[in-house]
Amino acid sequence: MHKTNSIGFFVFLTIFIGFVIFLYGPIISIILLSFQGPTGGLTFPLNGFSLHWFRELWQGSGLVDISASFKRSIQLGIFVMILTVLISVSAGLAFRKKFFGSDLLFYTSIASLIVPSIVLSLGIALEFRLIDNLIILIGEGLGIQSIIDNFQTSLGMYTSGFGAQLTWTLPFGLLIMFAIFNRFDKSLEEAARDLGATSFQTFWYVVLPIIAPSIVGIALFGFTLSYDELARSSQVMGATNTLPLDLRGLTTTVTTPIIYALGTVTTGVSFLVIGISISFVYLLGWKRNNQEKSKI
Repeated sequence: MHKTNSIGFFVFLTIFIGFVIFLYGPIISIILLSFQGPTGGLTFPLNGFSLHWFRELWQGSGLVDISASFKRSIQLGIFVMILTVLISVSAGLAFRKKFFGSDLLFYTSIASLIVPSIVLSLGIALEFRLIDNLIILIGEGLGIQSIIDNFQTSLGMYTSGFGAQLTWTLPFGLLIMFAIFNRFDKSLEEAARDLGATSFQTFWYVVLPIIAPSIVGIALFGFTLSYDELARSSQVMGATNTLPLDLRGLTTTVTTPIIYALGTVTTGVSFLVIGISISFVYLLGWKRNNQEKSKI
């Protein structure tokens, strides 16, 4: 029996190690290849070691403005994150009680998860084209000269692009909030109200501290899913590109390790955001433990 358990353990360990290599091997390879010297290529072996390709990246390779793409992606990610958190928490509170049409609203909210991303992107682009036609029609009908002379399209990063990314981030936020509130002990709120707390005080001092780690998780989902979103953004960003769209363009034109340097930087940003989120959750737990000890 002991021998059988040992064989099973080694089989599991081998499969697990193979999975980890398959999952993280490409990332490690990209990071290593990004630190090559000026004569480096796209494959192993490494040719020297330097920060040459990172300097080339930030100086602009003559193809895309990486710093502008980074700025756009981070700004859009922050906006998507904030709205995802606000809507998810509000919906989680609202769905604690059954109301007319709640089931339909729930399934409608998460339906975008099963729709192919590229189809959804094309649908949103078509919707905004119809909006463009309506705006032009109104401008011509009412003689609004600014629309007639200047209006081109309502497609843009903070309109159609923003909406497209919310169709991806919101379902995850909603599902997390619904799961949290389904396990929430309502007696804690009842005790607070019995002690004279208002609805706002009950939420701020009782509910919010308990669900705070989940809110951090939703914020992390919202930012990271927006930051690296490609398919849903491909048809709806208008004249501007986010970093994933520029990265896709670079993969078809760049034949130097500068593409690996970009991959390393984006991976670093993702891990930085994850690290900040984990640290914030740890800080919340540490603060709660200190408060409990002070009461004792």
